[in-house]
Order: sequence, then C-alpha cells, then structure tokens
Amino acid sequence: MRPMAKASEKPSEMIGKKAPAFALPDQDAKTHKLADYKGKWVVLYWYPKDSTPGCSAESCGFRDTSAEFAKLNAVVLGISILDSKSKKKFAEKFGLNFPLLADEDHAVAEKYGVWVEKSMYGKKYMGLSRETFIIDPDGRIAMHWAKAKGSETHSTEVLDWLRQNA
Repeated sequence: MRPMAKASEKPSEMIGKKAPAFALPDQDAKTHKLADYKGKWVVLYWYPKDSTPGCSAESCGFRDTSAEFAKLNAVVLGISILDSKSKKKFAEKFGLNFPLLADEDHAVAEKYGVWVEKSMYGKKYMGLSRETFIIDPDGRIAMHWAKAKGSETHSTEVLDWLRQNA
C-alpha cells in the first residue's frame, strides 16, 4: 500500500480556498475535470465503496434529489477509489443519474484530505472518509461536511444548504 501523502490542510480549513483540480473518469470512461463545471455549484461527495449499504443509500438520495440540484445550477459528482467498471455496475444497479468518478490511485482524495487512516477490528488501514464538499461557481470550497451520513437524508441536508446559499 502506498503511504499517504500529507495533505497541506485539513478539509475543514479549505473553506473559502480554491478547490483542488481533478480529471477523473466516470462510469462510462468519460473524463470529468473540475474546470468543466466553472459557473456551476459542484456537490462532490466521497464514498468508501460501490454497492455497499451506506454508500448505496447515500447515492440513491442524491439520485432522488438530482432534479432539485439542477434547478439550483448544481451538479452532483460521487467519487470513490474503485474503477470505472465497478462504478458502471453500481450506477446501473441503482439507476444513478449523475457521474460517479474513479480515483483509483486516491491522488485526488489525498488532495482533498479524505484519504485517511481507519481501523476495523484493531487493524489499521488507509481508506476514504465519507465527506461532502460544495464548490462554488468560482471554484472555491464553500461548504464541507466531515463524516457525512451514509443515508438518503444527507442529500436533503446538502440541498437545504444550497437553497439558502446559492
């Protein structure tokens, strides 16, 4: 396992600063760059693994509210470290109607400070933290949820914030 690069800042310290750039493939192998969304609000949610209960519930919540995000000039992008093939199965299984991005080498996750040490049954390992960022139309981080809930209600919390601030 590759050692974690030290993030220059904690995610919570990134609010108001320029969001780290990225170029990642989605479930259809189409590359998405943050720069592609200049002028829009970007909801960037990080989730640990495709097709797990919490990640599925969270993703379905964003699916079910996607039309409301679009009305606010916002796009939703889900990111995890599994490959595009896994993302395609996940998107098809749950009818997910937005890009799921593959950060296979977790380089972008490191830039956002969400590649962290975890522990299960006393064993330590590196993995993704479930977190959500809102990037404003100028490319700056406007909001951050640390340890976002792996449930369908998280999307409504994000949507409510956007309604008040977009």
